[in-house]
Amino acid sequence: MADQQNDHNDQELMTEKEKEEMLAKYDKESSVRQRTGKWAWVITFIAVSLTIFHLYRAFPQTGGPLVSLMQGAVHLGTAMGLIFLLYPFKRSGLKKHGVPWYDVIFAFLAMGSCYYVLFRYEWITGAARIVGFTTYDIAVATIAIVLLLEATRRAVGLPIVVIGTLAIVYGMFGTNIPYFGHGGFDWTGLSRRLFFSTDAIFGTPIQISSTYIYLFLFFGVMLTKTGVGQYFNDLAFGLTGRFTGGTAKAAVAASAMQGTVTGSSVANTVASGSFTIPMMKRAKFRPEFAAATEASASTGGQIMPPIMGAAAFIMAEYVSDVSYSDIIIIGIIPALLYFSGVFLGTHFEAKRYGIHGLPKEELPSRKGLLKGSYLLLPLIVIVTMLVNGFTPTYAALTGIGTAFLVSYVRKDTRLMPKDILDAFEQGARIALPVIAACATAGIIVGTVVFTGLGGRIAGGLIQMAGENLFLLLFFTMIACILLGMGLPTTANYVVTASMAAPALINFGVPEIAAHFFVFYFGIVADITPPVCLAAYAGAGIAKANPMKAGVNAFKLAIAAFIIPYVFVYNPQLLLVDAEFGTVVLLIITSMLGMAAVSASIMGYFFNTFLLYERLLLFAAGIMLIYPGNILIEGGGLVLFILIAVLQTIRKKRAAKKA
Repeated sequence: MADQQNDHNDQELMTEKEKEEMLAKYDKESSVRQRTGKWAWVITFIAVSLTIFHLYRAFPQTGGPLVSLMQGAVHLGTAMGLIFLLYPFKRSGLKKHGVPWYDVIFAFLAMGSCYYVLFRYEWITGAARIVGFTTYDIAVATIAIVLLLEATRRAVGLPIVVIGTLAIVYGMFGTNIPYFGHGGFDWTGLSRRLFFSTDAIFGTPIQISSTYIYLFLFFGVMLTKTGVGQYFNDLAFGLTGRFTGGTAKAAVAASAMQGTVTGSSVANTVASGSFTIPMMKRAKFRPEFAAATEASASTGGQIMPPIMGAAAFIMAEYVSDVSYSDIIIIGIIPALLYFSGVFLGTHFEAKRYGIHGLPKEELPSRKGLLKGSYLLLPLIVIVTMLVNGFTPTYAALTGIGTAFLVSYVRKDTRLMPKDILDAFEQGARIALPVIAACATAGIIVGTVVFTGLGGRIAGGLIQMAGENLFLLLFFTMIACILLGMGLPTTANYVVTASMAAPALINFGVPEIAAHFFVFYFGIVADITPPVCLAAYAGAGIAKANPMKAGVNAFKLAIAAFIIPYVFVYNPQLLLVDAEFGTVVLLIITSMLGMAAVSASIMGYFFNTFLLYERLLLFAAGIMLIYPGNILIEGGGLVLFILIAVLQTIRKKRAAKKA
């Protein structure tokens, strides 16, 4: 028995190891050193200190956050130091023991260059702006910018660094570019603007990251520590597991719930997929479809309120007259439509291949689910407070405190001092890629603003579209998907909001609809071939062909490519000048339209398709989604019903013959 138990533990350890390797392969943010040697306690001390700093500064009684430049300097400098201690120069360094001497130097240089802002704050914000910055100031700014780009390359990936570097080069040498040229900056002027102001590196993204985002990411860590993540999985299987294709539907539901507290499609795919993908394969789903289901659902987690990949916090700052609580309410309908589309796709696939639900004995018991329902309390508290107008900071603190108290209900989830210390460290670790991405995105956005590039890009997109809104939306979609292939969610939204959204706003699209449009299309890059990292990660778990998994994920998530067009043409779906009856009708027609499109793409409705049925049903779906024309929508509904009736009759005839 003991030997069997040891074998079981070894198997569990191997599974965890495989998950870490999978994350390191497909998720740059997870490629961290596991064996840091004598530097482990230093890393723990710095990470715990960073979390304590953010918690301390979140309380109004302590004076609240520092002024933006100082708060950002502590936030970014400490994070950069941790990145150099945790992330190796190249992937082969993951296997080495300890931290190389040069990374230690880089770590303390990075921290020192940012902390310089603290010690010289009066000079930087006062006399230096009048008499000019010293050579020493510019040298510090240069070191900080170079180290930021390198830290971002390690923690986030090369694409965003390339874009950031091109932005700097454009800022210095873009004076003679036709149409896109500008007045030009020397390095002294540009570096000062980038590092010693609140318009670039320490701009809105890092300001939000240093106040709201960090606390919400720590809240997610606390939920994981208290077992809420596992409860989400159990709840999803309990609600959907017994139905047709139950394992796939449970994976979709679980990822939707997990998405409320996570911000990475790849990490969500690996975390949930290590459990759901094998179950889907055992239920006879094709391996590439199992991988696609988890990838498309996990990617959709980033559009699920309240956190929405952390971009919701920044969107609330960018969109005028819209608060964070407004954003999470506005985002509910599009998110539900997206997950309904994926859910329907799994249903049609299961019906096509005759895949049934799980037997009752394999499902979580209702009694157990009811008994564990208290685990949802932290999430309920935080959402309730946000909707009722409390600040995100106060809501996050209350949610963290509630999660801490909830952990003491059961002995196996009770947080001991060691667990609390580990949670504080994990809170810092999980925030590092977001912090680096926000800071580097600040370089890009700052350069776009300083040079006036954003207005020129907006004008160029409108000119290319020839005053045609659909073409403008299409070109914007392509730009967002291309950018999304190399940028994490938060950075992608920051960049597209400054470069692509203005074109839509200038054309007359409501501001909130324009921002949601670029946000959605930046996210779906993770499941859009050929660079679809979430699908690749799922394929690795399922042992499936990565490209086939990507194509299947694209088909499942077709709703994500339709919904943004719907809410641009019909902003009432985003509750803009919304009337209750109109919104309900829009949701119904959109749902029917997505069901029709999904069924035609998946190849099954009430029966397998004849070619003309498939084409007509796809047309019916587009007509139902087409906004603002009751005749077209009515025609789509008639076609929808006609195909349903034809398929039902054909199915009954086939059953009689059988």
